[in-house]
Amino acid sequence: MINIVLFGKPGAGKGTQAEFLKEKYNLVHLSTGDIFRHNIKNGTELGKMAKAIIDRGDLVPDEITTKMLKDAVDCNPDANGFLFDGYPRTISQAEALDQILADKGCENTATIALEADDEILVARLLERGKTSGRADDQDEEKIRNRYQEYNEKTAPLMEYYTKQGKFHAVNGIGSIAEITERLSSVIDNL
Repeated sequence: MINIVLFGKPGAGKGTQAEFLKEKYNLVHLSTGDIFRHNIKNGTELGKMAKAIIDRGDLVPDEITTKMLKDAVDCNPDANGFLFDGYPRTISQAEALDQILADKGCENTATIALEADDEILVARLLERGKTSGRADDQDEEKIRNRYQEYNEKTAPLMEYYTKQGKFHAVNGIGSIAEITERLSSVIDNL
């Protein structure tokens, strides 16, 4: 079983790349954004809490996110592997993911980061916000707040996974095909 964490700031292209990688490697794609939207759309208690937090431009707390993710993993007992997109974002989430996977008799195979300059990513998100309808993609201040939270809470994951020998950085600038090729090269050499 191969389990990949796709890592990077909001707007780095995780969702776009996940669509290609899930097909190529026959993985179940678990996007926290999709999981949040599913819970919000269906009016679950966790979804209501997450919506209020997201609308403020903040990241959803670990305990809410982890519960939603664990439920999604448990709904796919026959998966050949998972592609985690947007999770983990903190050390405590990484530890929770390690436990979720250990309970299934497997582990995170690799964490791959899509790296890109903040100014390029802000422009991407503002452009995406024109069509996505997402309030958090239409306000530059909220976007920059998400990056500040990312830098404070998520960036330490690089060290966490580097110590495990599982962290790989990939240039996230270029055509979709070029970036997919870079990611595939890392996965094929695991």
